[in-house]
Amino acid sequence: MCAVAIAILLAGCASGPRSGGGVAGGRDGPGTNIPPDLASVPDAEPRIESIRASGGTSKPYTVLGRGYQPITDDRPFRESGLASWYGRKFHAASTSSGEPYDMYAMTAAHKTLPLPSYVRVRNPANGREVIVRVNDRGPFVDGRVIDLSYTAALKLDLLRGVAPVEIERITNEDIRTGAWRRDAGTAYAAAPAPVPVSARVPPARVASAQQVRVPAEWVAPIAAADSDMPPPASTMPVAPQTPMATANPPGAETESAQWPPSTPPRQAIVVNDLAPLQAAPSPPPLPAGAPAPSTALPGFWVQLGAFREREGAESLQNQASRGVPSLASQLRVFSEAGTHRLQAGPFTSRNAAGEAVTQLRESLRISPMVVERR
Repeated sequence: MCAVAIAILLAGCASGPRSGGGVAGGRDGPGTNIPPDLASVPDAEPRIESIRASGGTSKPYTVLGRGYQPITDDRPFRESGLASWYGRKFHAASTSSGEPYDMYAMTAAHKTLPLPSYVRVRNPANGREVIVRVNDRGPFVDGRVIDLSYTAALKLDLLRGVAPVEIERITNEDIRTGAWRRDAGTAYAAAPAPVPVSARVPPARVASAQQVRVPAEWVAPIAAADSDMPPPASTMPVAPQTPMATANPPGAETESAQWPPSTPPRQAIVVNDLAPLQAAPSPPPLPAGAPAPSTALPGFWVQLGAFREREGAESLQNQASRGVPSLASQLRVFSEAGTHRLQAGPFTSRNAAGEAVTQLRESLRISPMVVERR
C-alpha cells in the first residue's frame, strides 16, 4: 500500500518518476534561484522532427494499471482538460525522450503525443497562448491533459494550480507549409480592447471619417436661408431630387432590365415626430425539430474545441459532421470575446451530453467536455 501511495503521489505532482538529477524527494515547487525575465522567454520554435513508428517512445506502455498507446503518425490532435506544471523536483532529471528536463525552457509532457511534438496551449480564462515542445510522458492523473514546464505555466498564468486549457498539436505538415503561424504571432496576453475612433483619428478628421458618401446625382442644392438656424426637424421639408438619366451600359436590355433602375418622380415629404417605441412581443417558442438559433439555449452542451480563428472552429465542425452524422444538426459555432467555440447541443441532461462525448471521443479521437448554460 505504501508503494502504491508513493506512485500515485508522484503521478499527481507531475508525469511520474524520473531518473537523473533533480531533487531526490520532497514537494515540488518553483525553485529558489528563479532566473529573471522568464516572461520574455520565447516560445518553442516548431521544426520538423521525425516520428518513430515503433520502438522507443512509440511503444504502448502501462502506468498505474492503465495502458496508453502513443500516436505514431502526423495526425492533427486537439484536447481540452486540466493542465498542471512540474518544477524543481524534476529539474535536470531525464525525460521519457532521454533529454534532461529544464523547468525554465518551453517544454511539456503528454501521455500519447509523439515525442517530440509541438503543441499550442491556450488558457481560455485570459486568452494567453504559448507553444511548447513535448518531450516527456505524463501527467498520469484523470482529467489532466498536459504537464507544463514552470516557464510555460508562468506565461499562461497557471502557477496557482491546475486549470483548464485547450491544446492543439502543430503537425509536421503545418510546419512544412507554415500554416501554424499566426498573422500577429502567438498571443501572450489577452487581445486589447478596440481603440475608439476618436483616439485613432485626429479631431479635425473625425467628422469627415464618419460621413457617408452619397451619389452626386441624388444630392439636391440647398438654397441659403434668411436665418442661420435651420427649421425644426419635425417640420423640415425634404425634397430629394430625381436622379439624372444615365445611359444604359453596352449590351444592357431596355425597360425590362434598366441600368440604373428607373425611379418615378417623388413629391416633397415632411418628416414628423414618431410615436414612442413599443416593446416587441416575445417570440413564439420554436417548433419541435427546428434548428437552434445562433445564441446558445439553456441546457447541457458538449464543447469540442475553442479557437482564436473562426476557420478552425468551422473546420472541426465539418470534420465532426462527417464523423458523427447524428450530431451534425446540433453543432454550432459561438463567437464571443474573440473566441470561437464549437459546441453541440443543447441536451436535456448531463447523461445525454455524456453519450455525445463518448461518440465524439471514439470517432474523432478528441476529448470534449460538458458545459452547462443557464
